[in-house]
Amino acid sequence: MKPLTLILEVIGALGIFGAVVAIGLARTRSRVADLDARVQRFAEAGAGLVINLPHAEDEGEAESGSGPLSSLLRRFRGRQSAAASATQRNRSVKLMDSLARADVKLRPREWYLIRAGSVLGLALIGFAVYRSLIFALILGAVGLVAPPLALRFRERRRLRAFSDQLGDVLILLSNGLKAGFSFPQAMASIARSANPPVAEEFARASREIQLGITPDDALAHMVTRIRSEDLDLVVTAVGIQRVVGGNLAEILDNIAFTIRERIRIKGEVHTLTAQARASGYIITGLPIALALILQAINPTYIAPLLNFKGPGPYILIGCGLSIAFAFYVMQRIANIEV
Repeated sequence: MKPLTLILEVIGALGIFGAVVAIGLARTRSRVADLDARVQRFAEAGAGLVINLPHAEDEGEAESGSGPLSSLLRRFRGRQSAAASATQRNRSVKLMDSLARADVKLRPREWYLIRAGSVLGLALIGFAVYRSLIFALILGAVGLVAPPLALRFRERRRLRAFSDQLGDVLILLSNGLKAGFSFPQAMASIARSANPPVAEEFARASREIQLGITPDDALAHMVTRIRSEDLDLVVTAVGIQRVVGGNLAEILDNIAFTIRERIRIKGEVHTLTAQARASGYIITGLPIALALILQAINPTYIAPLLNFKGPGPYILIGCGLSIAFAFYVMQRIANIEV
């Protein structure tokens, strides 16, 4: 293959991927503009100004349109079963919760668009580099799996950062209560003085309280978004204190001490198991990276493994399943619950 041809194919694949991402970003900006307009109408209503809010029927007609294609789409949507619609809504809600927990400012449609772009871009790059449909499918599968893995990684990292800050935040919350603040005022002070992601979550809970939601419901919503056992313990203790009474500042101090000890023990366990986790990643990625490098340097070396007339593909499938099983076992061994 000529180097110029290879460069042009790679540039074309990257151009397609960039176009898909640009479409997603443009859609995001349009949604943000629509949200800003709605917030402006809400602010004008709060100021006592007379405004005309669009009705739900008008919005639905504006979104659906009046052409023959829109009519056909409405008929198609009308024939969908209620079960399928409920399943799709549940899937969208779960995805929105995952995006919120990972602090990714995307809508579900934009997320699916990025996944489709990654699959298409990596598949084109794989076919341009290796000139093989099998490697194009492999890289396309990587593009399909990589975005959810990245989203889960961001979610775990944000949860870890929140858990590391929670002990100090409880001390600040306790000091605010000792200084004479009410519980919502202490939460608002945490939102102003703490660092993300704790400041973001407490700011959201404070806004919910200002809109009329009770503190218990706002804290319950925070637990739903974060899914932290330590935060669940704090919210449970606050709820019990509201029912039976007691010194909330002292309760928060005791919980903060417990959470700090748990974080210390988790840190020690994480340090002791770092070698096992690193070995799992290295041993898993080494044969895959070596196969891709050999295919790019000398395609004839592993060509017998890609020949469907022999046992080569079955050997590759067996190796892949063995690697996946070994990686799962090593991660389970290194994952110690505290």
